[in-house]
This record gives sequence, structure tokens and C-alpha cells, in this order.
Amino acid sequence: MNQHNTPVSIGLGELRIMQGDITACVTDAVVNAANAMLAGGGGVDGAIHAAAGPALPPACRAIIAARGRVEAGSAAITPGFGLAARFIIHAVGPIWHGGERGEAEELASAYRACLALCREQALESVAFPAISCGAYGYPVELAAPIALNELAKGVSEGWVKQAWMVLYSQDAYQTWLGIARQIL
Repeated sequence: MNQHNTPVSIGLGELRIMQGDITACVTDAVVNAANAMLAGGGGVDGAIHAAAGPALPPACRAIIAARGRVEAGSAAITPGFGLAARFIIHAVGPIWHGGERGEAEELASAYRACLALCREQALESVAFPAISCGAYGYPVELAAPIALNELAKGVSEGWVKQAWMVLYSQDAYQTWLGIARQIL
């Protein structure tokens, strides 16, 4: 699955920076970079919806019916359906508006909300995409430190044993790995 896989030990756990396809990750959960209506879309969201299969959209609609929109900085959980992962955590990150509308806190909150769901469900491993860095336009050089710091904190505090940052392209992997080497 992965052409590149770089582990970083943190306390009793591990943070991995990986290149690969998040839909193929064999973890307790994968994180979907979702929209507020959990409606599927392009990029990671579309790939996860396609790989999970036809049972995912009704599960997402049930969440929306029960609680309404999933606001930026929040997350919801469904079964993994057709994925190797047992669960999908749908995280809604912020849309980038230049950094003056609380985007950094909303992004950090999205990662924390996912880790909190892992802790609540007693999940040991979770794979994350680069939330908000695709269609939502969050600059990678600003998003990566926020994401990596939140994941390292979650691992060090024992919320999960393994957190994987899964980047699809070689360029994205190299960028995130370079930032990880500077801050971790």
C-alpha cells in the first residue's frame, strides 16, 4: 500500500507519516475529510465514500437527521462498511479564508475531535488525511504543524497508540515529512 512510511516514536505510541491510499489502511479507523452534510464529494471524501460502498450514505444521512450539520472543528463516526478499517471518522475542517476567521483553532479542533472519538471507542490506530488541505484550500505549510502537533499530543496522552498521517502523492508526503522533521 505505501511507497514510503516514516515512523516517529512518541512515548509508548507512534506517529507515522506515510504515502499511500487511505482507503486501503488497515487501522481501527480512517478519518474522512468530510463536508458539513457528510454528503460525499471529491478527493479523499469521494474516495472513502466509493470504497466504503452503498451503506455509507444512509448512515451519514442518519447522523445529519439526528444532530444536524457537522460544524467545522467537529467529527462524527460511522462503521467502516467496505473499508478494511472498522470505523470512519468524518471530520469537518475549516474552509481557508486567509487565516483571520479562526481557521487554525477549527483545524486543531477537528483533529482533537477525531482523537476524542478514538478514545471514546477504545480504538488503538487511526489514519488521517490532510484535513482541509484539498478543496478547502488550507495552506499545507500552515496546516501540517497544527495537525502533527495535535496527533503527537493525542499519541503522547494515550488517546491512540498509532496515528498515521497518510498523504496520497509523493510531493505531499515529502512536504509533510519535512515539516514533521522540523517540529517533532
